[in-house]
Amino acid sequence: MAFAVVLTLSGCSANDSRTIPAATSSPSATDLGAPAGMRSVGPPEFERAIAGGERVMINVHVPYEGEIAGTDLSIPFDRIEAESGRLPSDRSVPLAIYCRSDRMSAVAAQSLSRLGYDDIVELDGGMQAWEQSGRALIWR
Repeated sequence: MAFAVVLTLSGCSANDSRTIPAATSSPSATDLGAPAGMRSVGPPEFERAIAGGERVMINVHVPYEGEIAGTDLSIPFDRIEAESGRLPSDRSVPLAIYCRSDRMSAVAAQSLSRLGYDDIVELDGGMQAWEQSGRALIWR
């Protein structure tokens, strides 16, 4: 599904040109045509996926609004490809990505898939769902 409307991120300055696809309802990664190898999961399954520590966990939200404990990297969703040198060079390394609501992580999942990553778990509902499920965020 392609979106023709563009929404400027709230909380950014007037000079900030970062944009994300917009729609009348909040699309999940699945709504945006989730790439092969990407699963959008709720907080309980996301927590299980990151529990072993073998997934590289990436916060893709901008601006910074906290993070899930154990986060390995913070890379803005719109800088994934430009900052790909910070990502694991082995494209088979499993990734776990999230943002505040899941809109930015859906875009990041597309970028990661284009880069060749084939095992991506995305937090459906983002940090908002994480907190609503009784799980805490940390602040650096």
